[in-house]
Amino acid sequence: MFDLIQKAIPFFILSLVIEWAAYFFLREQDEATGRGSPGYAAADTLTSLAMGLGNVLVNVVWKGTVLTLYAALYTLTPLRIPSDAWWAWVLLFFLDDFAYYWFHRVSHEVRLFWASHVVHHSSQHYNLSTALRQTWVPMTALPFWLLLPLLGFEPWMVLLAQSWNLLYQFFVHTERVGRLHPWIEAALNTPSHHRAHHGSNPLYLDRNYAGILIVWDRLLGTFQPETERVRYGLVHNIQTHNPVTVAFHEFAALWRDVRCARSWRDRLGYLFGPPGWKPAQAEERG
Repeated sequence: MFDLIQKAIPFFILSLVIEWAAYFFLREQDEATGRGSPGYAAADTLTSLAMGLGNVLVNVVWKGTVLTLYAALYTLTPLRIPSDAWWAWVLLFFLDDFAYYWFHRVSHEVRLFWASHVVHHSSQHYNLSTALRQTWVPMTALPFWLLLPLLGFEPWMVLLAQSWNLLYQFFVHTERVGRLHPWIEAALNTPSHHRAHHGSNPLYLDRNYAGILIVWDRLLGTFQPETERVRYGLVHNIQTHNPVTVAFHEFAALWRDVRCARSWRDRLGYLFGPPGWKPAQAEERG
């Protein structure tokens, strides 16, 4: 099966090299104009590349499972969407992007999902290598696209839509691009919007979940424009470049909390409450 993301890897690497060169050769100009930025750091970039490679390797196996499940659902439903109809691809574009919005939003608002997604926010730098810092536990994404094969979209169409969404998002992970034309900023996820999403500033927390279209955030009340200098990373940064720790630190913390919880209600709260959730008695003591 054709894998758009794997085919795009050489373009990802070339884009990283070009962006790094821009930081290197324009550093004096950036400092003179007040555009100083963390840019690239060797250890941070190597960690991001390791996380990306691990994600690709995990998905070699995991995508087979996903494809099998999609095929089973597609077989069960009587609905069929013709793959040769132009409107089918337009409909798929919007449905896939809406599914991504909810996957991304839940990944920030439910700790079990956040334990997987936190990897992507763990860098205190913001450049194209950050886009490659992906989870080694991609299973949390599965529920959000199950409706599409049930609606009659062929499994390969759903996987292709997921790939073009991720491919688009790669290019919004940069500080080298400022704000774009107002019409573009109004409709699409842009580097400016996504910089705000990666901010640990209180203003930016849990905002701008867009994949390609920013309109979902505008309609559902989660939009925040980039207005103040973004502070990248987590509210409590993990201060490590060890890929294994980056991949699993939040799962380890979640397990400790669940294991030490005093009741099943508290265990469920830790699992399905928002990141930072604590039982009422713990908040009173704290």
